Amino acid sequence: MAGQATGIAGKLTMAKIKRAAGRLTGVAHHTPLDYSVTFSEMTGNSVYLKLENLQKTGSFKIRGAYNKVMSLNEGSRTRGVIAASAGNHAQGVAYAALKAGIQCTIIMPDSAPLAKVMATRGYGADVVLTPGGYEEAYRFAVHMQKEKGATFVHAFDDIDVIAGQGTVALEIIEDLPEVEAVFVPVGGGGLISGVSFALKSMLPQVRVFGVQATGAPGMHISHMHDKLMESRFASTFADGIAVRRPGKVTFDLTEQYVDDIITVDDEEIAGAIILLLERSKIVAEGAGAVGLAALLGKKVHMSGCKTAVILSGGNIDINTLSLIIERGLIKTGRRIRLRVLAPDRPGSLCKLLAVVADTGANVVSVLHNRIKLSVPIKQVEVELALETRDLEHIGQIISKLSQDGYHPEVYT
Repeated sequence: MAGQATGIAGKLTMAKIKRAAGRLTGVAHHTPLDYSVTFSEMTGNSVYLKLENLQKTGSFKIRGAYNKVMSLNEGSRTRGVIAASAGNHAQGVAYAALKAGIQCTIIMPDSAPLAKVMATRGYGADVVLTPGGYEEAYRFAVHMQKEKGATFVHAFDDIDVIAGQGTVALEIIEDLPEVEAVFVPVGGGGLISGVSFALKSMLPQVRVFGVQATGAPGMHISHMHDKLMESRFASTFADGIAVRRPGKVTFDLTEQYVDDIITVDDEEIAGAIILLLERSKIVAEGAGAVGLAALLGKKVHMSGCKTAVILSGGNIDINTLSLIIERGLIKTGRRIRLRVLAPDRPGSLCKLLAVVADTGANVVSVLHNRIKLSVPIKQVEVELALETRDLEHIGQIISKLSQDGYHPEVYT
């Protein structure tokens, strides 16, 4: 950690973070810091999950958005607010505007999850969808802000927003004053800026690690090159952190107060989501699961540390979650799809399924195709989707079918 932040970043103070905490009293939840036996055993650390997925609007974003909106003077409020967001900040701003009784316009990428778009509209905001990703939505919002004269509520590069996000750290310290390390999701950098500043101000010995998706590594490459940079892409299903360019203020604060910025790929993120679902009964979105993915992947060499992992949100699209679950089942040997050829005569399918039943596999679906041109005449192609126990069980099934002359082909 370097010295005191300067410039605009230097305007962030503990007094502002504590003032934000006061504004948020009775609005944002003091979310649980839940000790996880499972993840502690898997990582060799004492792991505590900061459940911001249980926060009002489904993510931490309400903290910064509400603090910003409520800090506006009457003149600014009468002109309304405008923001650009992939979803979570949108809901936070919309909720805050609803409570303040002011007009709200949100610009969102047309690729934003439908659930987030509907939730934002549900809070009364006027939602405008634009082609592209967050950067395109941001540019359109800036253009519209100049026309409308509304107050722009930046998703991350704003001191009042950052101060609101910093209240997460106050709760972690209150619940676990002996915390030694904290893993924080990073997109544009609002959360980690506020959290790292508060943690280092109150507990300078705490190590703070930011985690990004490999497909959207803007803050990571900026940290590596010691200057603000923009990644060439933002390609990740973790839409909440799919930002190409971090903020100037957030980068300055991150450089001052964060120990390291690391990355995890989408497969690692999906694996963390599956483990959270199955082992902890917790629903996290992609952005929310990156910190745990980094800890599970041993991206930082540490053991025996009291570690807080911020699960920043739980607003995951149901279709995305369904896909992640299906892929996870296949990857771990809990689901398999097989294609076999069988004689085209009565009783043939029954015989095939009897062989499958003998292996202990459960049939999910059967597709019986006798007119496919690639299938020899007098034979049928049977596609089987099976529930299985593990990869060893799959090997036993394939071996048994091969012994009985079916020559199974695995397909995905």
